[in-house]
Order: sequence, then structure tokens, then C-alpha cells
Amino acid sequence: QNSMVLSAAIFITLIGLIVYLHFVKVDQESLLIIGSLGIQVTSSYASGKESTTFIEMSQVKDVVINEAIHMQKVIYYLCILIRDPQDPQGVSEVVPLFQSSKPRLDCLVEVYKSCQEILDQREMAPQSS
Repeated sequence: QNSMVLSAAIFITLIGLIVYLHFVKVDQESLLIIGSLGIQVTSSYASGKESTTFIEMSQVKDVVINEAIHMQKVIYYLCILIRDPQDPQGVSEVVPLFQSSKPRLDCLVEVYKSCQEILDQREMAPQSS
């Protein structure tokens, strides 16, 4: 009977580990911005599974670095502000990026600057046409 309990415990632990690796443990996160199309956010899990989200550029209002206070620590994270369809000046949603990897502020600033260059080019394109 003890071996049956031990086998059940090992089985449940293995199932838990597989679920953790497949749905929770993010191995890599990437951000791809194409000024004329949109923003693609991809999360690759330890199991090899990938999750991709695409946001059309017409929905993107801005990309910002936001800060949050957690316990006694300030955490910085990159966010995409989604334009409110009812109010063009408003924001309907905030989409946080790199939630699993939690890059340092200096890395976020580099990504932010690159994003802003692309967003600035997007805004300049209609004026030059």
C-alpha cells in the first residue's frame, strides 16, 4: 500500500511539472514591431510551446515604460497603450510586456528608444505623402 501511495505522489508530481513547463515557465520573450503592420509579442515556453499576440498598429497609441511598487521595490516594465476606439485621445487598455523575463531598466530604455523610433516614423509617413 505504501508503494501505491508513493507511485501516486510521483505521478502527480510529474504531471504538475509537465503542466508547469508547458503553461507557466516562459523561456524567452520577444517583441517585433513593423511600423506599417503592428506589434507582435511572442512568449516561448520551456516545453517548446509558443504563444503569439498581434496588435495592429492602428490600435497602438504609444509604448511607455511604467513603474510599479511591489513590496519595498520599484519594478519597471514596458507597456503598449491601446487606443480607445470611442475616444481617440484616450487609452482603453494597457498591455504589459516582458512580464516573465523582467529586464533591467537600462535594457527597457534601449527597447523603448527603438520602439519610439519606429512609432515616430509611422507618424511622419502620412505627412510626407
